[in-house]
This record gives sequence, C-alpha cells and structure tokens, in this order.
Amino acid sequence: MSDEATGKATANGPDTPNKAAYITGKEFTRDTRYINTRIVANPRPGEDEYPVEPGRYRLIAARACPWANRTVIVRRLLGLEDVISLGQPGPTHDADSWTFDLDPGGVDPVLGIPRLKDAFLARDPSYPRGITVPAIVDVPTGQVVTNDFAQITLDLSTEWTAYHRDGAPDLLPETHLDELFEVARRIYTEVNNGVYRCGFAGSQESYDAAFDRLFVALDWLEERLSTRRYLVGDTITEADVRLFTTLARFDPVYHGHFKANRNLLREMPALWGYARDLFQTPGFGDTIDFVQIKQHYYIVHTDVNPTGIVPKGPTLTGWLTPHGREELGGRPFGDGTPPGPVAAGEEVAPGHGAA
Repeated sequence: MSDEATGKATANGPDTPNKAAYITGKEFTRDTRYINTRIVANPRPGEDEYPVEPGRYRLIAARACPWANRTVIVRRLLGLEDVISLGQPGPTHDADSWTFDLDPGGVDPVLGIPRLKDAFLARDPSYPRGITVPAIVDVPTGQVVTNDFAQITLDLSTEWTAYHRDGAPDLLPETHLDELFEVARRIYTEVNNGVYRCGFAGSQESYDAAFDRLFVALDWLEERLSTRRYLVGDTITEADVRLFTTLARFDPVYHGHFKANRNLLREMPALWGYARDLFQTPGFGDTIDFVQIKQHYYIVHTDVNPTGIVPKGPTLTGWLTPHGREELGGRPFGDGTPPGPVAAGEEVAPGHGAA
C-alpha cells in the first residue's frame, strides 16, 4: 500500500463507507484507488503528466469534505487563486456523483456540467470507481486530470512555485521534511482516517478497537502540542493543514455522528487552543463552512443517520476566543506573510462560519 504522508495517497477522499466492510462487520477500509496523473513544471516525455499552466485547470473541492478542504487551504496560503480556479459542489451527493447544485441552474459555470461524474467520464467513458473530491479538471478538454488528494497539495507547493504569491510560506521545509512526513503519516492513519474507522465500524469489536486507537493518537497530539505551537518546527506546514481539517469537524460531526465521543475537542486544552490558533489564521478558518459540513455528514450517511436530521448544535462561538498560543513562540508564515482577503465569490456564506 502506498503512503499518504509522502504524497502517494492511501485514500481518495469519498466520505461514504466501504459497504462491504460495513455490512460484513469488518473494520472500515478506505478505497485506495484514484487517478494519479500529476501536473508538473517540467513534464517528462512519455509520462502521464500535464504541464503547469496558469488558467488551464479548475480545482473541484466541496467545502464539506476534509480531504478537499486541505487543497483549498493550501491553494489560498500559496496565493494560487488567480492561477487555478475553484469550483465547489454542494454539501450533499447521491451514490453516483457530487453535483453543482449551488451554482445557477445547477451547472458549474466554467466546466458547464451538472455533475462531477461528467468530467471523470470525459477522461474515461468506462470509469469504474467513485467520483471523489478534490479533483482537478483540465478546462479545455473537460477531463479530470487527478483526484489524488495527497499528491495535489504537495504539487501545489513544489511544482507551482513560479506562480506562488510573494510571501507564500514554505509548507514543506527541507530541514524538517523527514519529521514532517513521519508526523503526517501517523495523523493520517490514526486521526484523519481514524474517525472514519470509528464511524463506519461494522461491529462492536471493530468500533471499540478504532475508538481506543483514535484517542491514543489524540492524546499523543495533546502532549506534543502542549509545548510547541505547531506540529513540526516553528512554522505552519503541510502537517498542520492535514490535522486541522479533521479537528474543525470533530465537535460538529465526529464526536456525535461517528461516536468518537470520549471527549469533545474543546475538552483537550492543547488541541483546542491549537485548532483555534489555526482557525484564526488567514487561510484556515475562512475556508470552513460548518453548515455544509454538518449537512454533508448527517444527510449523506444514511447508514449511520437514517433520518437525515441535521443537529442544530454544537455552539461554535468558542472558535474565535483568545487561544494564548503565541506564548509558545513560532512564526505562522516563517519569513513569509499571511494571504490577503478571500477571493471574491469564495467567501463562506454569512452564518455558516463561527460566530
């Protein structure tokens, strides 16, 4: 199995369960198949690679999905909004495809399609697997280039450097790369995927094991972050992006919906402070839509929540309270600068973020 931490994703990003594992009572296992074509600065002859080219590609990334959320954060931190356009499907989807039901007429205004599946079929008319986000689409042909979510963010950092904004942070600092990938690997297997292992467990035994495994990892992170502001080094890195999207969804969704309920995130002082610190950092909280997040999980996962009722809580006011993490030192953007305002048309809808 390939390794998500180093960019070879071990999951493609659908937020629906593996039905076979769920029904037979086995441990939840994520589908690991994806389109792994890359977009690179210097494509090699004969390789399945596309060239970096501003304005050519459209990132399709639903606000609800944590894997897609990662790509939106990295795109914003690096200042690639004017280079790679953003299409955002609605928070719910059927078993067939994500849909552009938030756009006028239910059609993506750039690609001209109502369903993301259309772009996958344009690439491969017999495409046999799940229609997942994030996905990058080649606008001239309307074909999906890749849905390899882990490689997408790494390539945004390393292959698109000619188009990074002035002051863009280094999310993959060479001096900390080995530690970064080691930490990111554990975060993926134990936390990012760990909450799903709890939520889609098919037996009491598999749920109990998943629950214990998840909170061992969260306790490790709580201890680690009690003495350092960020996961690796003294700046924000790719590892922080990967952890943040799970933490942002923990209390609204994973605690109740996925039964990851030993305690709330806000009951773990270091993790709660860390999450608030990032949320209040430009590029992080301004990508989070709590309404769409809850709608997605509680409506789409009918096996877990057959009524489709979306809970009104929990309260989200605490996300904007002082976190005090500055006392631990650190420089969020290193020698760089924060990103500017959110691009027009990409703002979180009023009332969908934290109060």
